[in-house]
Amino acid sequence: MDKVKAKKHLGQHFLTDESIAKDIADALSLKGYDKVLEIGPGMGVLTKYLLEKPVETYVIEIDKESVAYLSAHYLKLSGRIISEDFLHYNLNTVFGDAPLAIVGNFPYNISSQIVFRTLAMRDKIPEFAGMFQKEVAERICEKKGSKTYGILSVLTQAFYNAEYLFTVPEHVFNPPPKVKSGVLRLIRKENYQLPCNEKLFFAVVKAAFNQRRKTLRNSLKTYNLSDSLKEDSIFDLRPEQLSTEDFITLTQKIAADGV
Repeated sequence: MDKVKAKKHLGQHFLTDESIAKDIADALSLKGYDKVLEIGPGMGVLTKYLLEKPVETYVIEIDKESVAYLSAHYLKLSGRIISEDFLHYNLNTVFGDAPLAIVGNFPYNISSQIVFRTLAMRDKIPEFAGMFQKEVAERICEKKGSKTYGILSVLTQAFYNAEYLFTVPEHVFNPPPKVKSGVLRLIRKENYQLPCNEKLFFAVVKAAFNQRRKTLRNSLKTYNLSDSLKEDSIFDLRPEQLSTEDFITLTQKIAADGV
């Protein structure tokens, strides 16, 4: 098998620029783990640079054609190719309790879902690096006050320090996407346990941004907050005006109000 044909329904755009692949691999700090899982390796342009690192590289790939290609061309991956869908696969099957980093040139049609799945497994994942559609990468790393700041920004930054690293042009992919791409790195915070009810925190953030043009007093009406709490000045604000820390404080206030 010489090449794998990119499949539109899988959102495949194969990176062809070796230097960018190396830069993504080099974005990993390699601290706090000795295993790396690459999502959607395709034909292995990034994989080859990960295999040079002093860590155990695993790949997870849903495309059977890519799995066959990798098996034939990357013998170092023997026994470490997981032919599954990352969004539905139980990583404990292979990794148990061991920490691991996530890396990849992610399919854009599921990239946000990959981040949410990572957040759900944050106890296991101290580091994450990879390529997204540029606007999604920017949104994840955005700070309060921006129109692109939203649910993904707040929830990710509650647990990880997010850094936008560099932009990637369209022409370095086959087939080229219609948008620019961006590479980011997430490093889990030293203390990533929130000082509030985490389930309530997620719910409050989502409820606030689902009506982002409204003030919190209006968007959070379903919580039946007391009149005294609704007089708090924080409820005069719209969600993009609150930092992650402000949302934690808001969650604490709502919990104390008896929700």
